[in-house]
Amino acid sequence: MIQKNARTARLRKLLPVVCMLAWPTMLEELMQTAVQYIDTAMVGKIGTHATAAVGSTATMNWLIGTTIYAFAIGFLAYISQALGAGEEERAKRASAQSVLAVLITGVFFTVLTVSLSGLVPVWMQVKPELREMASRYFLILYAPMLARSASVIFGTVLRAAGDTKTPMRVGVAVNLLNVVLNYFLIYHTRRVNLFGLRFTVWGAGLEVTGAALASAISITLGGVAITVALYRHKTVSPKGYSVRPDLTVLRPCLRVALPNMLQRFTTSLGYVVFAAMINALGSLSTAAHTIANTVESAFYIPGYGMQAAAATLTGNAIGSRDRQRLRDLGLVINLLEFSMMVLSGGLLFLFAPQMVRLFSSDPKVISLGSTVLRMVAVSEPIYGISIVVEGMLQGAGETRMPFAFNVIGMWGIRILGTFVCTRLLGMGLISAWACMIGHNVLLFLMFSFYYRYGSWNPLSAPKKQRAQPDAAP
Repeated sequence: MIQKNARTARLRKLLPVVCMLAWPTMLEELMQTAVQYIDTAMVGKIGTHATAAVGSTATMNWLIGTTIYAFAIGFLAYISQALGAGEEERAKRASAQSVLAVLITGVFFTVLTVSLSGLVPVWMQVKPELREMASRYFLILYAPMLARSASVIFGTVLRAAGDTKTPMRVGVAVNLLNVVLNYFLIYHTRRVNLFGLRFTVWGAGLEVTGAALASAISITLGGVAITVALYRHKTVSPKGYSVRPDLTVLRPCLRVALPNMLQRFTTSLGYVVFAAMINALGSLSTAAHTIANTVESAFYIPGYGMQAAAATLTGNAIGSRDRQRLRDLGLVINLLEFSMMVLSGGLLFLFAPQMVRLFSSDPKVISLGSTVLRMVAVSEPIYGISIVVEGMLQGAGETRMPFAFNVIGMWGIRILGTFVCTRLLGMGLISAWACMIGHNVLLFLMFSFYYRYGSWNPLSAPKKQRAQPDAAP
């Protein structure tokens, strides 16, 4: 009874720590999703040609973003474990190496994207009359790659130090600035009616170019802000430390980063192939799929917020050699995540038609989109467990098995299954989403089994060492 009460007390003490780390990331994700909705709507008012030009760059955004974020995961595991062990100087050395990573990835992707800006619309099969517009949009949007890299990598370094509020504040400010700049740069000067008052609002009238400039300016300022915040941070400031390559830091970071990079690249490529097979089903399926994907993304916010907290706290527990805290974390964060995803999945199931109606008035699109959303809503709670366990593995520096799991699930179930169902058996969108749900279920099974029985946890000592007492919570 005493032991049970002691564990209950530990779990209650851990719960607010998890929530304090998770909620800023959730708010940041929510803001990004909301701005994505607004951004799409503002560009859409120009016309379908503008939407097509802007949408042609989405795939490249996934591929570039995944590579940069993979580097960030390597630093997250290293720094969170160093801080958990009380080795602040090692964490600051790693932070200095993250500056080197930002410089390398920023310069490399700037050169790459600027060089390929004229070719990307051709590869994405954009209509010839829209290619110049799409190329100009892509060039402007991806010119500030140094700032993009800083936002991703430095933001992750701060999260590894337990500071999730600073990246959240910067992210919210960037998104709000993006919306304001869109308003003035996209549209022409016009008369506006507000609360019965009519007045003239200046507008640059740059249309798609204005949308690209708004994003580029916001991203640049965000990169500067997050860099300043990192250098002012007491715990992980790289100030005074060399940015020359330090292999004692870079080697373990790259061991974590490279499998994660491959995972994200192959998964993003899988999304492209999956979308292409959906597009082949016709305009109704494409519209329903696109809208359902947009709606669904908002309901995964609790999962990815908890994933960030899971990664940081796992790294801290491993760094401090606190086996008991790591076990408690697994229980608390999985139960909390499951409860939140049951709630979000239930809301998605109940209000699926209303959510689809926000984007379409076509009864057929609403019916089909609502059906697939209600299907996936049932699988959300177990998929949430996969997201959190993957976060814990990232904090432990284990990214090889998640790479294998995601490749098997994406290409062995979702892609192959969708190909068989839609191309060979002539089935429709519902069958494709059924394959996607099968992918989610398989991920849950693989991650759960590996979490319980796998060798990811360096604190799982051999039997002859298990007599050693755990670290104090």
